[in-house]
Amino acid sequence: MDQLILADLITDLPNAVRLQRAVHTLREHFHCDAVGLLSLDTDSLRLVAASGLAHEALGRRFAVAHHPRFATILSRREPTWFEPGSVLPDPYDGLLDDRKGSPLPVHDCLGLSLYIEGRLWGAITLDALETGTFDAAAQAELQRYGLMLAAAIRITALEKENRNLRQLGSSVSDSMQIIDENEILGASEAISELLHELDVVADSDLPVLLLGETGVGKELFARRVHRHSRRSAKPMIHVNCAALPESLAESELFGHVKGAFSGATSDRAGRFETAQGGTLFLDEVGELSLSIQAKLLRTLQNGEIQRLGTDETIKTDVRIIAATNRQLKESTRSGDFRADLYHRLSVYPVHIPPLRERDQDILILAGHFLEFNRTRLGLRGVRLSYAAERALLTYNWPGNVRELEHVISRAALKMLSRGASRDQILTLGPELLDLDIVEQPGERFQDIRVSRVGGSGMTESTGALSQDGDDDLYANEPFYGPGSSLIDNPASPYSAEQKIAPMRSVLEDCQRQAIQQALTSTNYNWAQAARALQLDSSNLHKLAKKLGLK
Repeated sequence: MDQLILADLITDLPNAVRLQRAVHTLREHFHCDAVGLLSLDTDSLRLVAASGLAHEALGRRFAVAHHPRFATILSRREPTWFEPGSVLPDPYDGLLDDRKGSPLPVHDCLGLSLYIEGRLWGAITLDALETGTFDAAAQAELQRYGLMLAAAIRITALEKENRNLRQLGSSVSDSMQIIDENEILGASEAISELLHELDVVADSDLPVLLLGETGVGKELFARRVHRHSRRSAKPMIHVNCAALPESLAESELFGHVKGAFSGATSDRAGRFETAQGGTLFLDEVGELSLSIQAKLLRTLQNGEIQRLGTDETIKTDVRIIAATNRQLKESTRSGDFRADLYHRLSVYPVHIPPLRERDQDILILAGHFLEFNRTRLGLRGVRLSYAAERALLTYNWPGNVRELEHVISRAALKMLSRGASRDQILTLGPELLDLDIVEQPGERFQDIRVSRVGGSGMTESTGALSQDGDDDLYANEPFYGPGSSLIDNPASPYSAEQKIAPMRSVLEDCQRQAIQQALTSTNYNWAQAARALQLDSSNLHKLAKKLGLK
């Protein structure tokens, strides 16, 4: 084991792969059921890498104050073992990827706080369903391996810092923080590429126009741009243009002086002045009236404003980030939006992908909302059944991330209203989600394997749905994620009802399976996997990224 971890320290590996391989190695060495590497972000822990935990766990934030076991681990420098009879609730109860669809409580738990350069970074946790897994020798070993793991985290942070310095030409404020402080969760290729693009444009000070459907979280992306910009020390002011009455819009944006209109009893600064030196976020900018559009255009052209009721001008220094769910180009053609203002705002347009194009992120986000509701409702634990996971992955999500949040919250409340106990681990089934999904003939009998790709690497969950919707039947023939299909098997009773998949999709599924098998057999050694597949190492990395395995 020492050689495996040390070899990874000197090997050029992607950040997520190095840490994922480390937790995978620990899980095998200690013969336990799950290992989690958690980073401390202010007062919460978040999984950076995991092995043996349900996919939804990757999106959860564990508030330390609400999890006494985590608080105990972080308070000590030496390994902490919790005896099976401990009364302290286990944060992973029901979250072990037991492949049976039913929540199983954790019985044997061991944890260690991790320090980087003398500062508390997070923790490593080991969990087992069999009591007696972690004896005194295991605790001593974990202390030693904790030092190696800390070195892997430090090297990963340095590589990230060097990459950011090359890309942005600026310093990184916190090289110890592997996970960003923002709440944008996801590991899909679409979201990873978008975040990289936003981080680059953030430093340019150009106006940004965020385009996307309702519910995709445009405000979160706007805040990320501001946080990564040179103006991050100054305020970001949010203006909801759709909620501005035309009679008050000018005063809200540009301010007014005493006596400018009835009720103006004193001078008042507008949003432009409040955002001086920082960022002004114009949300739903497509809802502004044409008259306000003209005044906004003049402000952007001249870099100055006039408070309502005076001719005195005030110089402004703000960066504009605008957002809309409208097709502003089409609105300019119809005359509902000024073309000259559109060109001022869309110096750098950015499309925010809808949730249906981020299928790998759906369960991560669901886990985040499950943990939020667990805390809010005072539940011991809450998780999704495999049938519910499939329902989430099949649904089209017209309301995007906001709709997913509401679906999870509503399902948890429904289960409580039907008499579920807060002291039990609650499993949400698909019937509680109320999703309008049109099922294809035979779809409920189809074998499924959900590709679980997170910021920490890939895990998988295999299962098949029984006729009554239970999750207790399991098969060995997988397909990967929504949009894919099983290759017809003449021996299967459901083959005739399977929808024929496009050849490209089938080939990509085969490539994913071959790469995953090679990585598993070589303990995630990419060089060895490339040799086994008779591929050039760089080509393997490119293909894995294309297929969503990185």
